[in-house]
Amino acid sequence: MELKKVVKVMNFQTLLKINGAIEKAEQYQNVGKEITEIIRSIQYNKNLMLDKKVLMPDKDKPRLNIYIANDYGFCGNFNAAVRHQIKKDKNDYKIIIGKKISYRDEKTLLKINKDDFQKEMGEIEKTIDKALENLSYSEINLYYNHYYSYSRFGFLKLQLFPVKSDGKYFEGDDYVYETDAVKMIRGLLSFYICYQLKMAESISVASENVLRNQITSMALDRLDEQELIKINKIRKYKLQKTVRKNVENYKRLMEDYDG
Repeated sequence: MELKKVVKVMNFQTLLKINGAIEKAEQYQNVGKEITEIIRSIQYNKNLMLDKKVLMPDKDKPRLNIYIANDYGFCGNFNAAVRHQIKKDKNDYKIIIGKKISYRDEKTLLKINKDDFQKEMGEIEKTIDKALENLSYSEINLYYNHYYSYSRFGFLKLQLFPVKSDGKYFEGDDYVYETDAVKMIRGLLSFYICYQLKMAESISVASENVLRNQITSMALDRLDEQELIKINKIRKYKLQKTVRKNVENYKRLMEDYDG
């Protein structure tokens, strides 16, 4: 019973953590959609493109991928998808977030514990700034486990740079600027990428707690099942004991009757 109480507490805590992570992610998400539209309207503005003021990557350059994994237990399946993707992307440059991922090669730029994500955000931002300044990569992608509901999460790829086009170019919008336009756009893109990272990290916290909730719920079901088996065994033993006692009483009655 003590074990069951512990698992119930763990199960309840995961639900609280899911709610907390979702609330935090939603704060980023609402603003994130607006920022994406602003970035897209600049990235695909015809006037800026004609003036060669937008940042267009060289498709022949390598990719930079950012992977968000998990630091804690009960998340083997959660991290398995991340490990698989990293091995698949052996030719790409990498930023790996999550100490449970032991992979490291000469193309791993940063390796950060998930718990240290906020503290190390400055280092990530420096790496992104440098990448955009030199246009070092053809793409910057993010891989993480996305929360969909209390019972479902899934491994997701999000292309952060270049921002994906929705198929239309923005015409008629002209911008007045009194600074280096390329530098300004680079700063906006860096802010956008780091903002998306913060949002994804919060969402991944919700996802990993969905998995923990599933595991603890299964454990509770198993404990209930074992408890029922134990109760049935006790009932069966008591029934057998009662039957034996009745048989013995019957035998004594028959012996007394025969005597």
